[in-house]
Amino acid sequence: MKKILAAAAVSAAGIASAQADIIEIRPNGETPAVIGAPDNFTGHAVISPLFPPNEFTRANAGLVAFAPGARTLWHTHPTGQLLIVTSGQGWIQEDGKERRAINPGDTIWIPPGVKHWHGATANSPMSHIAMTYMADGKNVDWLEPVADEQYR
Repeated sequence: MKKILAAAAVSAAGIASAQADIIEIRPNGETPAVIGAPDNFTGHAVISPLFPPNEFTRANAGLVAFAPGARTLWHTHPTGQLLIVTSGQGWIQEDGKERRAINPGDTIWIPPGVKHWHGATANSPMSHIAMTYMADGKNVDWLEPVADEQYR
């Protein structure tokens, strides 16, 4: 049993060191930005993909730019989401709780399965980097729109 575990450790180390020799640069603009679909966003949002999931991270990330008043629909993530606010001012709300302000430099961790929305305030644009993690090929479950009464 010890020999099998040692062989597995050597094999895993070899794979890791082989991959460590490769630095991947994804040039800005290589992956085209897309307008947020009305099935996922209210208002104008632009998603600029930064990197796709791979065998090591199982995560993807994108820069999302929201115009004033733009926001996601209610949604959940099977393995959570990390947001890093880069500019402007936004709001985030967990279902059943008060809306909260988010500002540049704030990092937000949304645990798996937590129903929430996020977006710009009514008067300011907001951008964030969103990183989600894949589970069985899926990273988000989109739900219903955020009603104007809920947003305000």
